[in-house]
Amino acid sequence: MPQPVIATVGASPIGRTDLPGRDLFSVALAEAFEGLPDPVDLVGAVYVGNQSETYEHQIMQGTLMAEWAGVGMVPAERVEGCAAAGALALRHAVKDVRNGEHDGVLACGVEKMTAGGTGGATDALSAAFDRAIEQRSGVTAPSQYALLASRYLHETEATEADLAEIAVKNHTNAAANPRAQFSEAIDAETVLDSPTVAPPLKLYDCAPVGDGAAAVLVTTAEIAADLGVPAVSVDGVGAAANNVAVAERDMTHIEGAAAAAETAYAEAGLAPEDIDIAEVHDAFTVCEALLSEAVGFAPEGLGYQSHLSPEARDDGWTDVELSTSGGLKARGHPIGATGLLQAIEAYEQLTGAAGGRALDGAEHALLLNEGGVADAVTVVHILSAGAEPDSGVATGTKEVTR
Repeated sequence: MPQPVIATVGASPIGRTDLPGRDLFSVALAEAFEGLPDPVDLVGAVYVGNQSETYEHQIMQGTLMAEWAGVGMVPAERVEGCAAAGALALRHAVKDVRNGEHDGVLACGVEKMTAGGTGGATDALSAAFDRAIEQRSGVTAPSQYALLASRYLHETEATEADLAEIAVKNHTNAAANPRAQFSEAIDAETVLDSPTVAPPLKLYDCAPVGDGAAAVLVTTAEIAADLGVPAVSVDGVGAAANNVAVAERDMTHIEGAAAAAETAYAEAGLAPEDIDIAEVHDAFTVCEALLSEAVGFAPEGLGYQSHLSPEARDDGWTDVELSTSGGLKARGHPIGATGLLQAIEAYEQLTGAAGGRALDGAEHALLLNEGGVADAVTVVHILSAGAEPDSGVATGTKEVTR
């Protein structure tokens, strides 16, 4: 069974842009394939993570991006799972390579969220909520996550100041990331004094709306060696779906994330304490706390300590470093591309390309991308450094199954 690896990555700028989605994708693709053969020579299938067609009134994203990549006549699909769309695209690509269906698969994500303004983005995101139970009451994403935050603050010793420190940590990390939407560090006072969006969440507790695209080539270790590029192996993948409606589940025990992580750990033969870096879905600051507990990094009720250095956390925490990219909170959250932006951060960290934000000696990374509120759908990937061909040293140009 082939070992899937990520062999090259690329992304567009993140934030408010004048570019339509297809051009954002072209920028990401150009970076990913700079110095490599054209995509048509390497790509046997395309999966596109895309949250909503309402932003640009455009469906058929799989066909459109395959066309713009110049690969034509290959399987090409849009993958939807709200904000987990990008990770689902990556999951499909990994499984195609692992199963021997294709030797090279392009996993990409794109979202042009600013096209419809704040109202358009709010409406598109609200479509992820249960229509009968939630949407008709007028709830929004911040108000849904405010319910989780309120309950978490009630059940634990966490305070609003602790959540603010998570935002501070992620903005600090983003300041060292040239891909990030926000490039300036902030302090806790700035977070706590920012306008209230939905109590207890304030403006700086919330990830921004933005445009962006990301592209990742999943292939085999042999082909990566032929191309002469560094690669990271995808050792574990897990996915799980919980109820859509928040009222139908536990607000502080994120069961879907725990189930997806358990599957990924088992596939990879690793445990939480083996993970050096993690990109978790911090669409709101409380998410980082909840998800740190769900995947086994923190004891129950102590996830809010994610902003502290490993040596300053309470017993039971692992030494993992979280959201080195700045996370959704500060790197940015162009919905369909988010799961793949997480993969790009892990790739750069594990291949020594993360520059000043690099964590020395990082060998294993965990990515957690979720869609809907908390864990309506969750995808977890575990990546490892030092991917090698199964046998021998690859030479020449390998023919790709298309």
